Amino acid sequence: MVHGKQTRVMLLNDMEKLERTLFRLEQGYELQFRLGPTLQGKHVRVYINYPAPGEKFNRHKFRALDWVNPTGREDDSDKFCKLELKIAGSYQYYFGCGNDEKAGGGYIVVDPILRVGADNHVLPLDCISIQTYLAKCLGPLDEWPDRLRVAKESGYNMIHLTPLQTLGLSRSCYSLADQLELNPDFSSRGKKSTWADMGNLVEKLRKEWNMACITDVVYNHTAANSKWIREHPECGYNLVNSPHLKPAWVLDRAIWHFTCNAADGKYKERGLPDLIQNDQHLNTIRGILWQDVYPKIKLWEFFQVNVEAIVHQFKNLLENGTKAVKGKKEGKSHFKIIQDPEYKRFGSTVDMNTALETFIPHSNSPSAIQDCCNWLRKRLEELNAECYKQMHYHQEQAANCIVGNLVYERLANHGPKLGPITRKNPIVTRYFTFPFEEKSLDQDLQLLHKPDKACHFLAHNGWVMGDDPLRNFAEPGSNVYLRRELICWGDSVKLRYGNKPEDCPYLWAHMRKYTELTAKYFLGVRLDNCHSTPLHVAEYFLDVARTVRPDLYVVAELFTGSADLDNVFVTRLGISSLIREAMSAGDSHEEGRLVYRFGGEPVGAFVQPSLRPLVPSIAHAMFLDVTHDNECPIQTRSAFDSFPSAAIVSMASCATGSTRGYDELVPHQISVVKEERFYPKWNPQAKPSSAGEVNLQTGIIAGKQALNKLHQELASKGFIQVYVDQVDEDIVAVTRHCPSTHQSVVTVSRTAFKNPKYHHYKDNVPPMFIPGKIEEVVFEARTIQRQTGSYQKDEKSINGLPEYTVEIREHIQLKDSSIVKQAEMKAKGRSEFVHEIVFERLTPGSVIAFRVSLDPKSQEMVGLLRGHLIQFSPHYKSGSLPDNQAPAILKTPLASIMSKLTLADINVLLFRCDAEEQEDGGGCYGIPSWMPLKYGGFQGIMSVMADIRPKNDLGHPFCDNLRQGDWLMDYVSNRLVSRGGALGQVGAWLQAMFGYLKHVPRYLVPCYFDAILVGAYTTSLDTTFSLMSSFVQSGSTFVKLLSLGSVQMCGVGRIPALPPVSPALKDVPYRLNSVTKKEEQCCVSLAAGLPHFSSGIFRCWGRDTFIALRGLMLVTGRHLEARNIILAFAGTLRHGLIPNLLGEGICARFNCRDAVWWWLQCIQDYCNIVPSGTDILKCPVSRMYPTDDSMPQPAGSVDQPLHDVIHEAMQCHMQGIEFRERNAGPQIDRNMRDEGFNVEAKVNPDTGFVYGGNRFNCGTWMDKMGESDRARNKGMPATPRDGSAVEIVGLSKSTVRWLCELHKKGLFPYAALTIYRSGKKLSVSYEDWNRKIQSNFEKMFYVSHDPKDPNEQHPDLVHKRGIYKDSFGASSPWCDYQLRPNFPIAMVVAPELFTVKRAWEALEITEQKLLGPLGMKTLDPDDMVYCGVYDNALDNDNYNTARGFNYHQGPEWLWPVGYFLRAKLYFAKKMGKETYEKTVFLVKNVLSRHYVHLERSSWKGLPELTNENGQYCPFSCESQAWSIATVLEVLHDL
Repeated sequence: MVHGKQTRVMLLNDMEKLERTLFRLEQGYELQFRLGPTLQGKHVRVYINYPAPGEKFNRHKFRALDWVNPTGREDDSDKFCKLELKIAGSYQYYFGCGNDEKAGGGYIVVDPILRVGADNHVLPLDCISIQTYLAKCLGPLDEWPDRLRVAKESGYNMIHLTPLQTLGLSRSCYSLADQLELNPDFSSRGKKSTWADMGNLVEKLRKEWNMACITDVVYNHTAANSKWIREHPECGYNLVNSPHLKPAWVLDRAIWHFTCNAADGKYKERGLPDLIQNDQHLNTIRGILWQDVYPKIKLWEFFQVNVEAIVHQFKNLLENGTKAVKGKKEGKSHFKIIQDPEYKRFGSTVDMNTALETFIPHSNSPSAIQDCCNWLRKRLEELNAECYKQMHYHQEQAANCIVGNLVYERLANHGPKLGPITRKNPIVTRYFTFPFEEKSLDQDLQLLHKPDKACHFLAHNGWVMGDDPLRNFAEPGSNVYLRRELICWGDSVKLRYGNKPEDCPYLWAHMRKYTELTAKYFLGVRLDNCHSTPLHVAEYFLDVARTVRPDLYVVAELFTGSADLDNVFVTRLGISSLIREAMSAGDSHEEGRLVYRFGGEPVGAFVQPSLRPLVPSIAHAMFLDVTHDNECPIQTRSAFDSFPSAAIVSMASCATGSTRGYDELVPHQISVVKEERFYPKWNPQAKPSSAGEVNLQTGIIAGKQALNKLHQELASKGFIQVYVDQVDEDIVAVTRHCPSTHQSVVTVSRTAFKNPKYHHYKDNVPPMFIPGKIEEVVFEARTIQRQTGSYQKDEKSINGLPEYTVEIREHIQLKDSSIVKQAEMKAKGRSEFVHEIVFERLTPGSVIAFRVSLDPKSQEMVGLLRGHLIQFSPHYKSGSLPDNQAPAILKTPLASIMSKLTLADINVLLFRCDAEEQEDGGGCYGIPSWMPLKYGGFQGIMSVMADIRPKNDLGHPFCDNLRQGDWLMDYVSNRLVSRGGALGQVGAWLQAMFGYLKHVPRYLVPCYFDAILVGAYTTSLDTTFSLMSSFVQSGSTFVKLLSLGSVQMCGVGRIPALPPVSPALKDVPYRLNSVTKKEEQCCVSLAAGLPHFSSGIFRCWGRDTFIALRGLMLVTGRHLEARNIILAFAGTLRHGLIPNLLGEGICARFNCRDAVWWWLQCIQDYCNIVPSGTDILKCPVSRMYPTDDSMPQPAGSVDQPLHDVIHEAMQCHMQGIEFRERNAGPQIDRNMRDEGFNVEAKVNPDTGFVYGGNRFNCGTWMDKMGESDRARNKGMPATPRDGSAVEIVGLSKSTVRWLCELHKKGLFPYAALTIYRSGKKLSVSYEDWNRKIQSNFEKMFYVSHDPKDPNEQHPDLVHKRGIYKDSFGASSPWCDYQLRPNFPIAMVVAPELFTVKRAWEALEITEQKLLGPLGMKTLDPDDMVYCGVYDNALDNDNYNTARGFNYHQGPEWLWPVGYFLRAKLYFAKKMGKETYEKTVFLVKNVLSRHYVHLERSSWKGLPELTNENGQYCPFSCESQAWSIATVLEVLHDL
């Protein structure tokens, strides 16, 4: 685990569209794209618009990234393309695959780096404390420093200014008359202020005050009185460029004239006064709308057709004999109204061709034509009626919205209560500008037809409740203006950008200059009304801004109502911080939850690796106690709450801030429209009653200064961990913790959401328990009332409540606190001390902050521990201490202690399942109320931690167990110490490290336990791979993970599982038997699978061992151990067979026909792979059974060279093997029938095929014996595979061919076999045997496409052609023709038997029929007995499935996949380059699923089998030796 450089890995998955997922990164990070399982093996191209070095960013220019494959070969598990992130902004990536140009994609956002001060030091985003100012309330520019100094003295480090441009008539801060002109209000009498002056001030604040400045950009609208919009009306939505708005404009004018009439008293006699006071008045307004307004303007006519004109045109066409033109579309078109794009009354039309298709006269007579025209007229009248009905719905909604608006503006208590209807305060705000003289409604409507006038009726901007923010409500298709759903800003015109600069050149150019001007002078921008700004517009201008200022800080407030939609804006615009507000919390509990949500990790979080997956994040928060456009908290809560709520906010691990006026306790919202007074200036000597000046005694400013200072210190010093504790309903404690120094700051805030004057707060406050040593009280502060007279709103200055202030004391000792009554230090366990704090004056409005460190002993222990962890990562340097009194074992680096371990030791260190541990008298560690670990070794712990660590799941039972006691630490170290030797040394090292860990506070134990274990685990992996072959050492992550299977499966138990090899053999490991005290051999043996086949006599099986040996031992470089296993099994040869169940040789069962051939194949592989491998042929073999009937002999009694043993096995087969198993009967097999104990294996003299078995036994790997009395399958093999099984024929051919070659080289002394027939001695040469198999194989095994194939003995049983039989000569002939995954084994070991084209076709059929997600179906799904779900516990009446009878009749076994893929690779090469490349894709894609399984498996293995379609099978071994081995062999072949 390398620390330092931070790398994030993005896994690409097919069809994964992540446009609404936020991925945040920092500059200096490396981003890697890697292939997920769905894409491995495919040709994938990744594109991104992040600029190449030296190039400028262009959002529409994408470049392909180059793939890096560090291991260069076998699979795609480590293949990546990377980006060094050095430029802030939003970047889009997508990837293509095959013909799919965009198979997925998304965005990444890179944070800006802000710099302030004369030395340009970095201002981290989490350090930001921002204060908002309405620019118009700052007065002339030369007075700004005195007013802005308030922010500096209050401890803020960023100022947000509302727009600085000339304001529109309404004087709203956000209605700008000219985007390029500085507000003239900022000029003083003698001097005109310029943008350069503004820039100088901003730079002065940045350099001298260390304060950054940002300002708003408003892209959505301009002031209605902007000069340039009069000259360029095309920049807004007018009736010429947006004729769809005509009906809405007509309605708007009609409502305006209704306003004028109401204001002039014309409706008094109908019960409508100018002052609206009740529901009756509202109903009168509804009545007038429906009776007077709507009927007069007839809005439906804009959507209807002129019936008579259309009927007349249609009649002419019919009379002229015009026929409908047949369209390209199938079937008739739908007859409907086509809207007139110019929206003229009755201007809509219909499609005449559709009319001719729909209304067809039955003849050409005038009466028939007239009838037809009448049908058309009727249909047109119906369509017009539908338009009328639709408009009725729109008018209903318009009436509701108008009345709703009146209720809010004139009747509601929380509304502005506008008073009588006047032209200044109309019934509703006008939706369109009308820059002409007022005339009658009829005269107004005449202007519709004059484009030079109609182009100046511009739509106002506003917002629509609950609208889709990604839709522009002014564009065609939206009826917002017609239905009066817009909450309108009557001072602003909505801007119409179109889709690109060419659509409105002036507007884009004008706003571009505005953007460049802003970015030139300010470090950042706030996007005003962001959720209503068209995304492509904001994107374009932010790109412009970033060319001027690459590290542009972008903030926005979004009201989309969904985090998903928020992310669309954040990702596409590269928003750095989203504004969040504490005012949205209804109580202190919710306020605390927001602190936890918006930043930080939990206290005691785990150290994450520097290379880790890129995970989605929430947008970085700018958490404000209140925003400048929201109601005042004093009005909704109380003045006493201002300070404690601000304290809760400032403890958040994100940007925080406020708005000017909050700290001064201004008791009303400072209106962005109406406020014209100035902010007070800073004056340290000012009196509390002075309205125009403020200082530390004003409001909560002194408290805010302390909070801002603390906020910035915590962020800059790495206090990134957060814990929020709801002490009671009003008290919130927030802890910020630094994970390197383990210092904490705890603030306790007593909120006052209700005014203490009218609400009774409890006198007794619950005590608090703070772990560690309280170093100081950082500050304690209480909101108090003072005698200064009550609040009077000042005429000139924005003043606050003078009668409240904060009484604050900073940096005092606990004993001097006036809020804490007593603090008692209590021991909590051996290494933890807590302070019990009893409060006496924690009144509503109070806050106290404690600085806490660990108690000195714990602090020292953590420091020493961190010192020893530096060997694994430099991350631990901070907070570490040198250890001069370290135990001797800790003075040696762990890597050098581990270098003395063997792979057999590492099996104990990392693995060993519960059965293996129990055999040694132990067991795996069990966690109460949860489950036992999978392994006794490190892997058992690491598998659990891999789930817990990334999520920081500190509440997991595993973490609980670590916090509650030292049991797991003792288990881990004692387990190794008790073994002595090199493992004992590792145990001693862990014991010493845990010695420190036991003395740190319990809440820190999980993260440091994990740190120690991660270090030890990664070191042990390095040691493991260093002991393996170069193929593993230079291999991919996948190769390394698979090769760990070799360590997992190969070990030495308390009782050696292998029989002893010859004492004459060199390099055999020995150990002292703990019971007999004598030396004994301790050769590694290979378990068949975990957990079921890992210990006792069921650990070692001949067949499993030799199917797995090549992959797990030869490929990984464990040659000596492989040799010992081969020779140990050679010693057990009897009847020419080696055992199936080894049973230490003494309890062996010689009941399988294939194990001997797998053993022989392994000897061949050994000779071919191992340097000087053929030396093994001369190695001595100690024969346990020198004759078939002898008793077991001790090692060394009868030795003979291996080549003699090989020859004997071959000779026995040629002679014919026929015997009955010893002790036949229920004592060795309780299910087998008597005939099944008869073993037979022979060679057919005509074909050379090995054959044998009978229908009552199963001598190959498909060896399921029926067990159900109820289903009557007991004693019947499900798959006897008697006769010549295809893989045995292939393996025997491979061996015979190899022996012929060895003999030619003089390495094998035998050319022929001697047999006896009818008492006569005969000789059969190996060459002859080899030729016979070669010439007969395809004849007998290939199922030809020719129905008259003369070699086919049972043409009636053929049901699939172009495949190879599973066996030849079975007692049930139909079994020969079943499609199973066995013939690919023969293809791999003896490819010379197959014709390339036939082999390829057979493999294609196998892929289509048998290949599953992880394994191969063991039987063709078309077969009548196929069943893909294995349930060994189910006993029912079904012969085919009871008690797992279908073990090999469908379930998907993994190991055959290895042989299938190897066969495909071999024959694909013969088929040509294109086929080979396609096959490599297939292989990588199949293997990627194994990689994913292996990575996610807590066993770190591949299972024995799965149920159909890759579903989990609970009866399977979780990790199977041959499954891992054969997959590793595929990678070796690649």
